[in-house]
Amino acid sequence: MNIDFAKMGGLVPAIIQDSYTSKVLMLGFMNEEALAKTKELGKVTFFSRTKNRLWTKGEESGNFLLVDSIKEDCDKDTLLIKVRPIGPVCHTGSDTCFDEKNEEDIMFIKYLQDFIDRRKKEMPEGSYTTSLFNKGINRMAQKVGEEAVETVIEATNGTDDRLIYEASDLIYHLIVLLTSKGYRIEDLARELKKRHKE
Repeated sequence: MNIDFAKMGGLVPAIIQDSYTSKVLMLGFMNEEALAKTKELGKVTFFSRTKNRLWTKGEESGNFLLVDSIKEDCDKDTLLIKVRPIGPVCHTGSDTCFDEKNEEDIMFIKYLQDFIDRRKKEMPEGSYTTSLFNKGINRMAQKVGEEAVETVIEATNGTDDRLIYEASDLIYHLIVLLTSKGYRIEDLARELKKRHKE
């Protein structure tokens, strides 16, 4: 990474984006020292123009921004930092400094996929997901079939609440099955995207 700090008098803008929701949370400025501190701590640290010092976001509130990745733009004068926020980002108490809710329910599917990946790697005792992995591919595939049938039954003769409940079970068990085969839910998204014609 070779950032051009000289272009704007020693500072570059740092766009802070939530890793899961893709929402832009805030904009701050960094100098070389702030960038180095961010990398060292794994927590976003800015150069505060009003305080004229380094400032780690959350140092007073505890609402830290945990760094997942740092990228530079094509001109090497702006940073994109993807984070996992701890609590609200704005000093007003809002989720973002643009007064937006930092929620995208669909992004929970990605979180769930990551969670199931961790379960497969760590295999903690007492976990239902672990028990599925331990029972093997046949049982996982059978569970997907059972949940699909229950979803169909609720869609044709059940209630809307039960349909959502059973369809959620279906998606969960499908992600477990995919994970056991070395795939992720994003692989299905790519396949669907490839098939899609406007």
